This record gives sequence, structure tokens and C-alpha cells, in this order.
Amino acid sequence: MQRLMKFGLSLAVTFAASSFTVFALSAAETESETSPNVIVILTDDQGWGDLSLHGNPNLSTPHLDQLARQGAQIENFYVCPVCSPTRAEFLTGRYHTRMNVFSTSAGGERINADEQTIADVFRDAGYSTAGFGKWHNGMQFPYHPNARGFDEFYGFCSGHWGHYFSPMLEHNGEIVQGDGFLPDDLTNRAIQFIDKSKSKPFFVYLALNTPHSPMQVPEKYWNRFRDKEIVPDPAPENQKGIALEHTRAALAMCENIDHNVGRLMQHLDQSQRTDSTIVVYFCDNGPNGKRFNGGMRGRKGSTFEGGVRSPCFVRYPKSIKPGTEVKRISATIDLLPTLAEMAGIGLNSPKPLDGVSIKQALEGDASTPDRFLFSAWNGKTTVRSQTHRMQRDGSLFDLRNDPGEQNNVAKSQPEIAMKLGKALADWEKETSPKPAKSRLTRPFTLGHQDAVWTQLPARDATPTGTITRSNRYPNCTFMENWTDTESQIIWDVDVLAAGNFEVQMYYSCDADDVGSTVRLSCGDATLSAEITIANEVPLIGAAEDRFERAEGYVRRWKPMDLGKIKLKAGRQKLVLQAEEVVGDQVANMRLLMFRRVD
Repeated sequence: MQRLMKFGLSLAVTFAASSFTVFALSAAETESETSPNVIVILTDDQGWGDLSLHGNPNLSTPHLDQLARQGAQIENFYVCPVCSPTRAEFLTGRYHTRMNVFSTSAGGERINADEQTIADVFRDAGYSTAGFGKWHNGMQFPYHPNARGFDEFYGFCSGHWGHYFSPMLEHNGEIVQGDGFLPDDLTNRAIQFIDKSKSKPFFVYLALNTPHSPMQVPEKYWNRFRDKEIVPDPAPENQKGIALEHTRAALAMCENIDHNVGRLMQHLDQSQRTDSTIVVYFCDNGPNGKRFNGGMRGRKGSTFEGGVRSPCFVRYPKSIKPGTEVKRISATIDLLPTLAEMAGIGLNSPKPLDGVSIKQALEGDASTPDRFLFSAWNGKTTVRSQTHRMQRDGSLFDLRNDPGEQNNVAKSQPEIAMKLGKALADWEKETSPKPAKSRLTRPFTLGHQDAVWTQLPARDATPTGTITRSNRYPNCTFMENWTDTESQIIWDVDVLAAGNFEVQMYYSCDADDVGSTVRLSCGDATLSAEITIANEVPLIGAAEDRFERAEGYVRRWKPMDLGKIKLKAGRQKLVLQAEEVVGDQVANMRLLMFRRVD
């Protein structure tokens, strides 16, 4: 009898343990099933008016229009006047002025390393995280996307890219070559990542690079606009100086964006993930040209409505009713707390967020609580209330009656002017916005212990002597006119962890110039290498441009091994120069790539 009781007790314990395991698995499966996937689509230099949904008669964006109607449209959604500040605010839920982001290039776009990102939040909550496209918030660890919560990154980290057809890109830090037209390629990668994410929910940040210049777009899209009559914006000021070919190219690029959004939404339908996926769509600043923008004042770079108002659509069938219209003002800083709440993720932010969750508004709450939204760029600042906008010079506009911001009502509405003026002054004092040309005090990081690869592009270097940068817009530039042994290419670096590194130089070189020797030095460490293989490649990009670019052209760069170098930790100068010049020029230099080997 006692033996039977022991057997029964043992069986009961086993059954209970088995039941607990089954329950735990079921709970995990249920939690996985109820944790929504998230896709955030951000386009580059696409304005509020670049959608047929917003009354633009010049193009058709049926997939974006449908996405908007299937969920919520935020009527007054605000971003920054330019790229990297908007991206920083989306990633952190905080104003970019708090995190040392003040420029769009050469280090001024980097988010402070101690900031938490939206990818950190979702990865810590058990999500697979991926970023595809334009990053523009730091290239080297700890600023690189793989150091900011993204398990997967494919794209480029600079502010703009020089070629959109199978260009040089990076995949998790390693240099690779793209496949086809870049927005198509990025969308393909996002779809592939979604297909691989089966055991965990996914967070995908798809940062498409268009319609930012260069104005390149496949023939089938361009043909729709090549000879198209363009209806101008209704505001007379926006009709002055319009560049028709630039406008046609931008609209063609926007139709390609619409096509790719349609492909992505169709894939969610086919994989039966539509109902379990939150989709967000917005743009990073106003349009990059004078074209239709709903009669709003300003464009990219402006702190008026036309420079900072963006479309924003949020679709989530489980909790957002189709056709929802959100009237309360909202901004990029609100997306992190909103998406975290929608996903059921408790936020434990190391620093106070400036954004607030608008989940209730997306789900139908029509209230419009008082709040102020701020923006800054290159010495200009602005504050937006639910009804008014004030600029730093004290001009005030009543957007209910004057959406084109033509009539300064500061004198006729002194109480509102005083209230907004004080709010803006207090915000400036608290966050200290910097001009875009502020002096850079932070070095470029090299050799982070968690980074296998560290890229040091020409963009981040300073040339001396005869050496010049290929274009005044540095993001995708290279160094040229390297004709003597005295001239140098210098990076101000902070080696974060000592170690041994293999170094490659990406270059081009005519056959007549082969044989020159270059030396790389950093502190006491040096290495030398001879250029033994020609890489005669022309400048590319002009043949694909639909409008003449202001940025520089690029080449098909080739890597050569410079050898190994042992670096000590600390801030120092990394210097590349020639030891011997055989021909007319040493080479054109695009970047150095460091690979940690111990």
C-alpha cells in the first residue's frame, strides 16, 4: 500500500511537472502570438504633399493611400527640418538637441552612446530587430546600428549615398555590394528578414533612401513622368524657381516607394501577418524641392510647417479602426512610447522621454490635450501648439485660419505670443541647440571591443597639402589629388580597446600610377604597403541621374590589404600618407576598413 502511495505521489508530481511544462509552453506561445510585430517605414526627403491621398494631382500612390485608410492618419505629425535629427528623435523618443546631434555629416549626426534606442527596447523585450537602409546616426561602434539594438543591419550609415544601382553597402559592418535599385533591394531584405523571424516577433526599421538626391529611378517609373505636365503648388512662393526635371524625378521615386510599400503589405497578407503587425509610415523632413506641398510654407531645412510636417499612418487591425483620424498634434518623439505601449512593453527609460504615447488617440480618443512641440535646425527654432506656431524671431501664426503661415498675429494675439515665446525660450535654455557648423569635439571611434569591423571613410578625415575632397558635401566623398609624400589624410580617432587589426584601403588607381607606397601610422604603430594592382574605374552616376546632382560622383572601389597594425588605446591621430609616388598621383582613397584579429 505504501509502495502504491509512493508511486501515486511520484506519478502526481510527474504529471504536475508535465502540466506545468505544457502550461509554460502554451503561455510562451500565447505571449509570442499576442506580441505584435512592428514595421516602421521612413522615407528620405519625401514631403507631406508627395501623396495622392493629400491631393497631389501629379502622381498616384494607391498603396500608401490604402495603408492610411486601413488604420489611423495623424493629421498634424511633426519631424525635424533635416534627416539625422528626425532619425535620432525616432530612435530615442527624445529631442535631438539633448543628445549632441547638431549636423548631418562628419560626426555631428551621432547619437550619444548612453542613449537607449527603440531597437534596444524591443530587443530586450524578446524581439528580433533589423534595420535596412539609411542609418545616418553614426558609423563606428558604439554609434553603429549593430551597437544600438539592431541584430541585423543592411544599408549605409552616411547621410546620402552616391549611387542607387547595385552600390557598395554594408551588412553588419562588412562591405558588400547591393543588388539592383536600392529601395527595391532594401524592401527585399526586409521581406527576407520577416520570413526568417518565425520563433520571435520582429521589429523592422525600413529606412528607404529616396527621394533624396541623386535623382535616380528605374526607367519604368521615369517614363511615366518624363514629359508629364506638372501642376504646381497653390502657394505662389512655392511656384518660384521650380526645377521641373527634379520634380518629375522626385515624383517617379515616390511612385517607386509606393510600389515597395505595396509589396511589403502584400507579403504580410500572404504570410497571414497583417492582423498581428503594427505598420508605421512617415517621412524625415519636408520635400527636397519646390513642388506640391498643400500650400504650406517652407520645405526641407525650414522650421515652418512645410519643412517639418510629415504624413504619419499607423495600421494595426487588432486595435485601430480603419479611417481613424487623429487631430491632436504629435511628433517623431512619440513613436517609441506609443509602439512600446501598443506592444505591451513596459518602458524603463534611463533618461526622461520627451515623447508621450498616443495609443489612446490612435484607438479613437478624440481629445486634444495642451502640449508644445519643439524643433531646431542650424540656429532656427520653433514651437508648435495645437493651434499656433511661433518662430524664434517672435513671429506667430494661427494655423486654424492661416495654414500657409502668411500673417503674423503676434501683436493681435499677445497672450498666446507671450505663452509660446516663453515656452520656446525655456526649451532653448534647457536643451541648448547647436548650429550645424559647430566645432566637433568628439573623435571618431576605432577598435571597439564588440566590433569586428570598423570603417573610417574619407568623409570623416581631414586632408592636408595637395589632397582634396571630391565634393563639398562630404558624406559619400573620396580623397583625390594625392600627388606627393608630404600631404596627409588624417583621422582624429579614439582607439577604444587596444589590439591587432588587419587594414584594407578601398581605392582606385590608374595603371600608370601603380607602384606607389603608402604608410599608415597611429601613435608609435606604422605599416607600409605598395599599390601593385591598378583599379582604373570611371566616375559613375551621371548616366543614371534624371537631374544634375550637387553631390559628388562615385567609383567602383577595390580593396587592397595594407597589412596588420597593433594599436594602443587612447585618442590619437591616424595618418595616411605616401612614402613614394611613382606616377602623377598615388590613388583615389575612399575608406579604410579595420578588422580586429585579437
